[in-house]
Formats: sequence, C-alpha cells, structure tokens
Amino acid sequence: MQSGDQSNRVVYWGTGRRKRSVARVRVVPGSGNVTVNGKPGDLYLQFNPKYISGAKAPLEVLGLENDYDILVNAHGGGVTGQAEAIRMGVARALCELAPENRGPLKAEGYLTRDPRAKERKKYGLKKARKAPQFSKR
Repeated sequence: MQSGDQSNRVVYWGTGRRKRSVARVRVVPGSGNVTVNGKPGDLYLQFNPKYISGAKAPLEVLGLENDYDILVNAHGGGVTGQAEAIRMGVARALCELAPENRGPLKAEGYLTRDPRAKERKKYGLKKARKAPQFSKR
C-alpha cells in the first residue's frame, strides 16, 4: 500500500507483531536511517547491535540498506519483542515495494509471525500453571 505524504514521496507500510509488541513501520526512500518513536534507532534500541542489525536485516538481505529510511511507531512488550516486530514490519513493507522481494525474505524467515505469547493466568492457580503449595496435613 503506497501513499504520498506532504512531499509526495512514496511510502511503504508494514505491521509487525511479536508477543505483546506491535510495530507500525514506514519504509521511505532515504539514506538508511532508523527512527523509532521519534528517537534515533540505536538510541531507542539501547545501542544493542543485535537489535539494530536485526531491524535492518531485511534491507541487508535485499542489498537496500543505504537506499531506504525506516520510520517506526512501536508500543507494547519489551525491547526484544519490539525489535523483532520492527524486523517483521520492515520485511512486510519491502514485499509491498516489490513482490519479487517476498522469496528471499521468506527464505530468511522474516515474514513468519512468531505465535508464542504469554499464557493467561487461570483461577485457583498463582500463575498460568503454577499451583499453590500442597500439604497433605
């Protein structure tokens, strides 16, 4: 889904999710900058190289790391979940950019949603599965 903003430049959208994290990603032509919630990507992702390179990984697979900027609105979960949600959102946006990008991104696993999430707490238990201590007498 491409749309033009005030400066009539092309914007590609993608949404990524992981656990409780949701990242709404815009990929726009630029110089390879990452901005998350109005902050530079390396500052928001706590200067952790694993998070930063993970967010840019779909661009690197396609050789486009210096051709597009990544603008992200992320909320929920923790930093790891948000970083992986950003990676998925970037991959989905790149699929909108060109349909032939889907094959290499799918082969790397960037388009696969990780369904694992926290299990809900059940009544009568302390957590999802932890039961109160049992004593025979």
